[in-house]
Amino acid sequence: MTTVNVIVIRNDDDLEAAVERVAELWGSAVGTPEGDELHALSILIEAYENAHHPVPLPTPIEAIRFVMDQRKLRNRELEPFIGPASRVSEVLSGKTKLTVKMIRKLHDGLGIPLESLVAEGAYDRPKPLAKVRLVNPVAKIRPRKLG
Repeated sequence: MTTVNVIVIRNDDDLEAAVERVAELWGSAVGTPEGDELHALSILIEAYENAHHPVPLPTPIEAIRFVMDQRKLRNRELEPFIGPASRVSEVLSGKTKLTVKMIRKLHDGLGIPLESLVAEGAYDRPKPLAKVRLVNPVAKIRPRKLG
């Protein structure tokens, strides 16, 4: 059993110091004091980040689009999992929510985590603001005939 000196991560400054130490220890062999310190620090860093900087789950649409991007899939290739092209379009635009059957097929067929496909409040993310059409008031002024 190896004794390892580790720092306690209480704030983001401590986190930064721990990350810097990990960079110094990177590549250390397993079973060595440095390797053990690297392992302990990685656990502490993960615990701190999960508690203080959690990463929210993606929405189902974000998860599907991520897989599509990673695998270079087109909408047409989602048809076996979601249904006809129109349904795929409706799901990806957020007009139609996923059914249990679709969720199962997407999980089983594409390996999308269930947590991402059924996340609580998954469809509650705010939608982007509508595009505002700027009107040039000067463009509407018609020249007058002089004299």
